[in-house]
Amino acid sequence: MGELGIDGERGVGVALFEQRERFSRLIARGVSNSEACRLVGVNRRTGTRWRFGRTILDAAGRAVQYPPVATSKRPSKPLSSRYLSLDERTAIADLLRAGGTIRAIAAELGRSPSTISREVRRNVDERGRYLPHTAQRVSGARLARPRQRRLSGDTELCDAVAQLLTKRWSPEQVANELRRRFPDQPERQLCTESVYQAIYDTTTPLTRPAKAALRSRRRCRRPRASLITRRGRLTEITSIRSRPALVEDRAQPGHWEGDLIMGEANRSAIGTLIERQARYLILFHVPEAHTAEAIRDGITSAVSELPPALRRTLTWDQGKEMALHQQTSAQTGMPVYFCDAHAPWQRGSNENVNGLLRQYFPKGTDLHAHSPDDLAAVAQEINTRPRKTLAWAAPADLFQQLLSTA
Repeated sequence: MGELGIDGERGVGVALFEQRERFSRLIARGVSNSEACRLVGVNRRTGTRWRFGRTILDAAGRAVQYPPVATSKRPSKPLSSRYLSLDERTAIADLLRAGGTIRAIAAELGRSPSTISREVRRNVDERGRYLPHTAQRVSGARLARPRQRRLSGDTELCDAVAQLLTKRWSPEQVANELRRRFPDQPERQLCTESVYQAIYDTTTPLTRPAKAALRSRRRCRRPRASLITRRGRLTEITSIRSRPALVEDRAQPGHWEGDLIMGEANRSAIGTLIERQARYLILFHVPEAHTAEAIRDGITSAVSELPPALRRTLTWDQGKEMALHQQTSAQTGMPVYFCDAHAPWQRGSNENVNGLLRQYFPKGTDLHAHSPDDLAAVAQEINTRPRKTLAWAAPADLFQQLLSTA
């Protein structure tokens, strides 16, 4: 008895799946259509329809397109392993005709029995036949669900997102703020990924300044690269490994991390200090060259008005600008601990805020152009932003509490 051909047509030889695969390989090798049909053991009409596909009318008079089999030696990339492929659907049809049970087919394909049961139930025709190509076509139609982004249909939501982005809020901060603003309107609550997609999508009505406000200044996704630039090593330093353990868990206030962000050709710099518990940022001006004397004086001036309880330790990398670290410790009362070489994660809070600052002070620019008032304004803007790591509290509010209790 001949095997069924494509979606119900008769052929001869081995199972439909194997027939179709062998036919595809023969055509890819340059074998003629008639010879491939003879070798596989199917009717020439069936082979022709396999190779070129066909269009028929269903019971409702609608055109149904059956795609041609793949004749390339390179297999097509599956949409996702979560979805059944055409090969799996063809195997289901073969196994059903052979009398296989739902559980047996599921075990053969490595799928859940409920997946196979649902697949067969959805895709049998009026005669109770499971048609694999029809199932594949209908499944593809179900996947195509283009829909309008929420920002495109909601002017108020779009304006709220644009306003926050232009204030240099991150997409995650924007998503959290939307949940706070619209607590009873879930249709106006976006996840972080949705905000990113709205920025990258050229069809959304977000303004150009809002889309350009990402700190990375990217217009599309791309892999991130990491580059660590070392400025030299110091001697007579105290390693971070000797730092008190209570600094690590951030339970005690007054422990700081510091660094420099560099301008064009490393000819200008801005000093950064961040308190580890409250993530409070202080920027200090470096008016001339970033010499060891200038950095010593900048740190001393920046923390001079803080109470002793908020001046406990300072952690820095091994840059030459800290050559006078012993004098810095003597003037501020803060022992200086140095990170290991090539280990920026040991000052994680400071590395994070340096990334935020690049949105205000881009790489390759002259940082001497920014006055102390400019730096104070930037620090104020960052310190008043809610932070996820602080349960969405603002560093300025937390640091004010530390000052009041110090």
